[in-house]
Amino acid sequence: MAIKSILAFKHWVRATMCVAGVLSLAASAATTVTPSSSVATLLRIHAASQTAQNNAACTAIQPFYWEIGDQTEALASGSVGGRTYTASTLMPIASASKWIFGAYAVQVRQGQLSQEDIAALTMTSGYTNFGSTTCVKLLPSRRDSETVGDCFHTDNPKGGNNSDYNANALGKFYYNGGHFQKMAMDLGLGEDNNGELQRDVQTYLGTDFVFAYGSPQLAGGVNTTATNYAIFLRKILSKQLYIGDLLGTNAVCTNPATCPTALATPIPSNISWSYSLGHWVESDPVSGDGAFSSAGAFGFYPWIDKSKTFYGIVARKASFGSGYDSAACGGLIRKAWMTGKVQ
Repeated sequence: MAIKSILAFKHWVRATMCVAGVLSLAASAATTVTPSSSVATLLRIHAASQTAQNNAACTAIQPFYWEIGDQTEALASGSVGGRTYTASTLMPIASASKWIFGAYAVQVRQGQLSQEDIAALTMTSGYTNFGSTTCVKLLPSRRDSETVGDCFHTDNPKGGNNSDYNANALGKFYYNGGHFQKMAMDLGLGEDNNGELQRDVQTYLGTDFVFAYGSPQLAGGVNTTATNYAIFLRKILSKQLYIGDLLGTNAVCTNPATCPTALATPIPSNISWSYSLGHWVESDPVSGDGAFSSAGAFGFYPWIDKSKTFYGIVARKASFGSGYDSAACGGLIRKAWMTGKVQ
């Protein structure tokens, strides 16, 4: 056999063994692998799945489901720490609802936002007193009849009313659902109950992905699955929605410790992210990678990478205040995917 043929054969054997090894490792992590995946993609799958399985930031939040894909399809996914969560597990996504409303508002405006729209969607419009639990009704009769307007004008047990306006906060970032609730009123959604709200939002975003409102609050009321949220993210990546061209635009600083125009944020004080149109920009100068995201309080964490090539999701329902924990793990899964190296 000629020397070139021998070398080519050895190269083929090594490549085949590499692919087989990665497939085996990915399979051992209960990770979905596409048969047509390239060697580079298989290495990414291996890195992402091993990070999800073994990195301390990820073992701390197990069980969860994760998924990564592009504008066409899911490329890798897995249930970690058991099968408690899968792609089809229905769950409240809390503040991951904000990205859906942001996309809806931008779609209504056909991508042309006024300064008032931008202020509302970047949470600088002066609404600081909305209580996220004030509109959650346990009795079906009350839950089904409550409207967006009812929710906005509800008294807050901590004092005042959800609709209270704070002139001193105008132009300053204050993470609060009141901004979105007021904008929803301005967009004509005030008389909508949960079912009508779903219908009207889907009129603009499309009926190809399914979600429902458990309470008529635009900043946190959605229930859905990872499969359906992934369709929404793919529509952003493929520019089927106007917000695909506006990710990260008009972003404002959000850390009160470092920014004089920031008043309140749920992000740890040692992290400085920016806030765009219903979504975060992970722009911290030390640890940030520029990804766009919308972590929910119960741990549902969707993202799109800085290059707008890939999306990802960490899906779980934990105790309130678990959103940043999912972001910490999800960011490492993203880094593993982007670099092909286990984190």
